[in-house]
Amino acid sequence: MVALLIGLPLLFLLILAVFPWGLLRDAVCRAATERFGRPVTIGSVHRVDGIGFHPTIAVEDLKIPQAGWAGQGDFAAVKRAEIRFSVWPLLRGAFVPEDIRVSGLRLALVRDRQGRTNWSRPGEPEEGGSATDLQGLTVTDGVVSYRDAKEDRQAVLNVAADPDRGVRAEGEGRVRGAPVRIAFAGAAVKPGRWPFTADITGEQLVMKAVGTMDRPLDTDAMTLDLTAKADDLKRIDAVIEAGLFQTRPVQLTAHVRHERPRWTITDLKGRIGRSDLSGRLTVDKKEGRTRLDGEVTAGQLDFDDLSSAQGRAEAAALERRIGPRLVPNTRIDIGKIDTTDGTIRFKVGRVVSAQGPSPITGLAGRMTMDHQLLTIGDIRMSLREGVVTGQAVIDQRNGAKVPKLSVDLQLRGASVLSLSGETRITGHVGARAKLAGVGETVRAAIGRANGRIGLVVANGTLPDRYATALGFDAGAAFMGDSGKATLRCLVLGVDMTNGTGRADPLIADTSRSRLDGTGTVHFPDERLALRLTGAPKQGATLRLAGAATVTGTLQKPDLVIPKEVKSVGNIFKSIGRAITGDTGPKAQNAACGALARQVLR
Repeated sequence: MVALLIGLPLLFLLILAVFPWGLLRDAVCRAATERFGRPVTIGSVHRVDGIGFHPTIAVEDLKIPQAGWAGQGDFAAVKRAEIRFSVWPLLRGAFVPEDIRVSGLRLALVRDRQGRTNWSRPGEPEEGGSATDLQGLTVTDGVVSYRDAKEDRQAVLNVAADPDRGVRAEGEGRVRGAPVRIAFAGAAVKPGRWPFTADITGEQLVMKAVGTMDRPLDTDAMTLDLTAKADDLKRIDAVIEAGLFQTRPVQLTAHVRHERPRWTITDLKGRIGRSDLSGRLTVDKKEGRTRLDGEVTAGQLDFDDLSSAQGRAEAAALERRIGPRLVPNTRIDIGKIDTTDGTIRFKVGRVVSAQGPSPITGLAGRMTMDHQLLTIGDIRMSLREGVVTGQAVIDQRNGAKVPKLSVDLQLRGASVLSLSGETRITGHVGARAKLAGVGETVRAAIGRANGRIGLVVANGTLPDRYATALGFDAGAAFMGDSGKATLRCLVLGVDMTNGTGRADPLIADTSRSRLDGTGTVHFPDERLALRLTGAPKQGATLRLAGAATVTGTLQKPDLVIPKEVKSVGNIFKSIGRAITGDTGPKAQNAACGALARQVLR
């Protein structure tokens, strides 16, 4: 019995030591076929060493056909591979190679527009790199090609590795149509930390990574320092896949740590156009989704830097065709951002513009994405005087083709001077916009919006002749300045229905007069159609009867006084009324406080 207890284990060890691994060729083919979902063939498998528990086997003429959707030919082909491995991990179901020697390698990697890859298990999401305990790697005559329709990038690399010169890969490719040269160099493969460098060089894109993997070829655990320069942030995004957008030329540096599934980006610094930025970002990838958490700070920001040259040219062409518009034509379609969630907090020290000084002196807020529901909350836009607060929500959930935009913004503490520059009118300004509409751009969404807009200017002054003109007192208006009048309030409330706003109320109340208006403003063309009537609060020098109209657009309004109002006959009638003292009813003070509360609610 004792001999049996001793002999059986010894016999088992002997079998392991001399096992002819070539007998498993068919089993390996079946397992690989199941793994890739297509028939894998192997010319031969045989053992090339003598006896031991770290056998070396030779695999010849290995071929894995290309996935049917990825094109013709083979996904992988190897003329000959020698693999040394330990038998002990096999006892727990794991195959752990120790040394690999490959010649005649051909590998064709493909990803389609939907993100499907030909190296993942059929029906399962794309996988990253994996840990390895390799003690050596030799590759001769290796070629790896890569085509990625989702990010519009491709490359063909010659690959080599040996114990003396390490791992090398170099070749040419394209990133979003831009030609690039690609080079990778790593130390010889052996246990321990593994340093590497990677370079992408071209006229429109330059990127360099210098780092260390925790173990050779283990991209799931590595630290690197990254520098990047490109004509557009979107071209860098084609490499790093962070869901970024088109911009002016950009330069970036960052320190990066990857511990699958998390990427941690610190010491992020750079410039986009003339805007500078710094910050940090954490990227978690789980169950096919990407979750972001980070903070971005810009000492100086020009909003034009956040659009491409093509986008700016298209915007300029549109303005030339339809004229200037107050509401921006910024795209808000987030339909393609379908696997990204998370929160980014942002802060801007100073806003600048090539068109002249910006009234915005600072900006802060928080962007949160949750399954295509983007909330830009805690908005605080500081002006030279006053602040805008509130939030904007873009909702494109449940596969909606067109997003819904909801905004609730409020302006407090501003002045007429701070908003419009040099002016002879003063007053405190408050405003509120609460709107919701559907459209691919901000302008299109406002053009279909429902809700309300309110504007109040109160406790101000204006030239006396302006005040009398508001009361349709032509005589006093043209007698020159006689001092200042009080602007009690200017109150405008606009009820929006499907992009058409109805003015209710529209009142300008001064110490000398009161102006009342009715009418509409149509979006997205911002067309005005207002009717104005005025009355003095004291006796009028030459009061004109009738009404004026305002047409044109918000950017270019056009005041029209009908002929019958300014006709000679009407003027003589006004003179007659002035002589007899019959200048019509006097205007009453508006309930400015109640009206302001009404439109700013």
